[in-house]
Amino acid sequence: MASEQEVKQYLAYWFQLGKRVVVNNGQQVIKPKLVIQSDRYSQEFESCWQQLKASNLSESYLEGTEQSIAELLTPAWEMNSCARCAMPVPIPSVGVPSLSCPCNDLPTWPNTEVPAPRSPVNSQAQLADIRDRLLGIPNQGN
Repeated sequence: MASEQEVKQYLAYWFQLGKRVVVNNGQQVIKPKLVIQSDRYSQEFESCWQQLKASNLSESYLEGTEQSIAELLTPAWEMNSCARCAMPVPIPSVGVPSLSCPCNDLPTWPNTEVPAPRSPVNSQAQLADIRDRLLGIPNQGN
């Protein structure tokens, strides 16, 4: 089952490539301009996420996909990486996965010449982990 955090990350990655979420069967589309700000998701992205959660999730979906956000939050789906572009895609927990990926309608993706979408990174924590590894300090499970 895809967790709420995995679905949120899935949307954040695709927002970074210009995809939008269709809400209420096409009555509205949402897409934040800024997804990541420093070491966290932007306030604009968080507002979009809250707006999406307040809408009818069974009538909301990422452009270019067939599954509603509500479906993705059921045990029938999990998030995995697309074999073509390595972006997160929903895969059925049981049965044959779909051959389509939201990248199908992005003519310039995958593009290894530009940075790939990412999750927020806490630079201080990452640097501390590198320091600890160099000093031979065991991982504290951070």
